Amino acid sequence: MSEKTFYQEFEVFSKRTHAASFQHQFDLLAPNEDMALMMAQENFMRREPVVDIWVVNKKNIHGMDEEERLSLKRLDNKEYRTTKGYGYLRKKWRKYEQEMLDEKEILSWAGGKEK
Repeated sequence: MSEKTFYQEFEVFSKRTHAASFQHQFDLLAPNEDMALMMAQENFMRREPVVDIWVVNKKNIHGMDEEERLSLKRLDNKEYRTTKGYGYLRKKWRKYEQEMLDEKEILSWAGGKEK
């Protein structure tokens, strides 16, 4: 059973510069959205310079449940998407170059004449 209370919980996000992304700062209790925004400005903006603040009611934030988190796990057959899956190529290429550029071939470039 959830009890009705006068205060609601809000999450506060801020942005320090126009190019920066929003970061979570803190949560606060307030009776409504307007009061929450006012409290966030009073408590946060006097400490640090910010260009924008978001105040979001916590009940409007959806977190993932356990079943949804399981869908985030990577499949085991996706190594080709990471660079570590291609580590063997340097060694393979070096071997290919060495086989290709043997002494006979290099001498054939000068017309086959040794000096």
